Amino acid sequence: MSTPIYTSPDDAEAAFYAALARADVDGMMAVWSEDEEVVCVHPGSIRLVGLAAIRESWRQLFASGSRINVNISHPVRWVSVMTAVHTLQQHVHVEGDDRLHPPIIATNVFTRGALGWRMVMHHASLAPDMDSLHSNNTPHVVH
Repeated sequence: MSTPIYTSPDDAEAAFYAALARADVDGMMAVWSEDEEVVCVHPGSIRLVGLAAIRESWRQLFASGSRINVNISHPVRWVSVMTAVHTLQQHVHVEGDDRLHPPIIATNVFTRGALGWRMVMHHASLAPDMDSLHSNNTPHVVH
């Protein structure tokens, strides 16, 4: 199997979410840079550094047999010649689960190299409950 070349960060991001929907570990890892300093943070989880740790986290997630579909919204994209940062909201639907899940805020970072654009970081966390944020007068900035 040849290594795909993603000609834009949008192509790499689309491949990332397509692999997630297929529960395809190899497809998922084809999106990631081969740099060992890659980072992944799943919602509510620890920071994973390195390809082996990231591969294992996706393998475990996909081993459950659940299919995960993600619709993205509210994208904000910053792109330079060699780096792209995308932040967006993920709306997750787990096959067989009819519950409405809160949105997830994600940041995807890509770099451009000899094999096109590759992911170097995926950081996802649950969005705060906006109703409770607006209901009191305390500041909500952590840093």
